[in-house]
Amino acid sequence: MNAVRRGLGNGVVQALLVVVGLVWMTPLAGLFLSSLRSAEDTAKGGWWTVFSSPGQLSFDNYSALLGNAGITQAFWNTVLISVPTTVLVVVVAALAGYAFAWLDFPGREAIFLVVVALLVVPVQIGLLPVAKLFGQLGLFGTIPGVVLFHVAYGLPFAVFLLRNYFAEMPKEMLEAARMDGGSEWRIFTRLVLPVGRPAIASLAIFQFLWVWNDMLVALLFADSSSQPLTVELQSQIRQFGSNIDVLAPGAFVSLVVPVVVFFAFQRHFVQGVMAGSVK
Repeated sequence: MNAVRRGLGNGVVQALLVVVGLVWMTPLAGLFLSSLRSAEDTAKGGWWTVFSSPGQLSFDNYSALLGNAGITQAFWNTVLISVPTTVLVVVVAALAGYAFAWLDFPGREAIFLVVVALLVVPVQIGLLPVAKLFGQLGLFGTIPGVVLFHVAYGLPFAVFLLRNYFAEMPKEMLEAARMDGGSEWRIFTRLVLPVGRPAIASLAIFQFLWVWNDMLVALLFADSSSQPLTVELQSQIRQFGSNIDVLAPGAFVSLVVPVVVFFAFQRHFVQGVMAGSVK
């Protein structure tokens, strides 16, 4: 009887999870179907009409999207902003997190408190001062300028997260590695990084999603030649209003990339979330 109850309970939970997943994926599916319809079909009815009239679907909109120089350039700008930012934040935060967790150096606690204090500084406060500084350095309106801003504001949380995760590692494990003659760099690359992979993967996912979907920073720091996809799509809406045959596939591409990245690393993400609950 208990086995039956457990089976029914698991079945109900699984059914609820399936329903939640379908509800969560419905906007994405609707956007994808809309991106395959012409502007005329979109004006006549909602995307769900494709189930009764599948002849509406075609890839002509994506052909038009590939022919739109502004959106294709903005897509590559987004890649050039998101990927280097994520890599730099993860690498620098991993190095700093290990140093704050396991290396003794003067002022370690004070510096870490400063890093923690920076977590409460809103991004909006630094926009104008940093924009003025970047203008003096010749970085304003460039991709490196956008990357540096995201790195600077992403590091406090990243360092805080990885430092706390690394500090939970058994001290005996690191001491045994040092007794075997391992250098700090070797311990970091061969021991700490593999053990900390779940937390690092979770950080990389969050950082990538935040930068990929950002519009505020790019709206101020990027010019027309370096603006990402979010800004270009907003510009297309403002200029053309109902340019749905280009906007729908562009919005879908902008949305599907983070979804693919999340599902590609979801195993590591779940491990990173669960790791804190079992330590």
